[in-house]
Amino acid sequence: MMISERLFHRRGWRILLCSLAWLWLAAATTAARAELRIDITQGKVEPLPIAITDLVGSTASEIQYGRDVSKVIADDLERSGLFRPIDKRAFIQTAIALQTLPRFGDWRVINSQALVQGRARIVEGGQLRIEFRLWDVFAEQQMVGLAYVTVSENWRQVAHIIADAIYKRITGEEGYFNTRIVYISESGPQNRRVKRLAIMDQDGENHKFLTEGDALVLTPRFSPTNQEITYLSFYGNLPRVYIFNIDTGRQEVLGDFPGMTFAPRFSPDGKKVIMSMAKDGNSEIYTMDLRTRAVRQLTFHSAIDTSPSYSPDSRQIVFNSDRGGAQQLYVMDASGSAVRRISFGKGRYATPVWSPRGDLIAFTKILGGRFYIGVMRTDGSGERLLAEDFLVEAPTWAPNGRVLMFFRQERTTKDGRGGRSRLYSIDLTGHNEREILTPIDASDPAWSPIIR
Repeated sequence: MMISERLFHRRGWRILLCSLAWLWLAAATTAARAELRIDITQGKVEPLPIAITDLVGSTASEIQYGRDVSKVIADDLERSGLFRPIDKRAFIQTAIALQTLPRFGDWRVINSQALVQGRARIVEGGQLRIEFRLWDVFAEQQMVGLAYVTVSENWRQVAHIIADAIYKRITGEEGYFNTRIVYISESGPQNRRVKRLAIMDQDGENHKFLTEGDALVLTPRFSPTNQEITYLSFYGNLPRVYIFNIDTGRQEVLGDFPGMTFAPRFSPDGKKVIMSMAKDGNSEIYTMDLRTRAVRQLTFHSAIDTSPSYSPDSRQIVFNSDRGGAQQLYVMDASGSAVRRISFGKGRYATPVWSPRGDLIAFTKILGGRFYIGVMRTDGSGERLLAEDFLVEAPTWAPNGRVLMFFRQERTTKDGRGGRSRLYSIDLTGHNEREILTPIDASDPAWSPIIR
């Protein structure tokens, strides 16, 4: 057996990653690399039929871990809209028999194009070892073979990592399942909303509140390091920008700012925070160096400039402004120079966010009393609207730049009912919209980078 290893340290635990490439399969695995691939550069993609078997185990606890891990993998892939897990009741070959070698004919009969199998084992020290293999059914070749060792309570994260590995091998692009979402959790009547900072896995699991609700919190955003969140909070009536360390729970005041502060967001290298601040009734865009706390003003205009977002290479900034008479999107160099308008469609544009791929800008659009979530190229061309409702707002990108999350709010009735606010995801085709379940109302989501 050829084994390569890497150690991942995170929150006091580790994952041991080993490649499982058996010598007799090595040459065949290389030959299979071009066999099975989903082309996701075209419009709507027909989901790939994939068989995901329960990971086998020798004890009751191992069997349960195997079932749980397999279910999370299947759920992740199904939610992407690119995969269709086949009903396990259709399987002909058993998971136990699979441990020798797949009978590929049995899987072709049920139209499975890919097959996932594996094993869960409790090893020395009570740790959990998860092994899996991904097979190309029609080429009859192994595509990926990996093993992970971690403490047993991290089984769900291992499942997300495996789903990411499958997604990447078949689509050719990075996955987005081993990620988290921070958002504003809302409760109470519409005129006295309690807003708390909350965090969860991208599938809605492992939910917890980060703040108590005694102060209003707004616009949370992840650091590129994934360890920290920046957000706006009102202490009394004074707006403050905070940085919250997820691992330690430590909060740090970034600064007390005069007037009103809006939408703080990290730079791609995590060294700066960019935001808009209103002074004397005028809103401009500023950056703060997190090391020196030096503040620099980037825009100088009598109009309202707000909602800035860096390009992935930090060279440009997109923001919205009414300097042209209506709320539109503009791009400028990181120094604040070379400001140019990029949106020219009907309606008003807001909350722009640059894709992590660098190719698109997501935005909110208000037109004819309706709200839309859309994307456009960075020069403003190719505008496409993906979601529409009474109120949809605050798009945030998955780290692979293929999926967006946003929140949708219902209209409030005359008797005060309705008005629910929920999180949704949608891919760039506009066809795969999914609700992300939260315990209570939710708004203003922000997607983390991949957890390393």
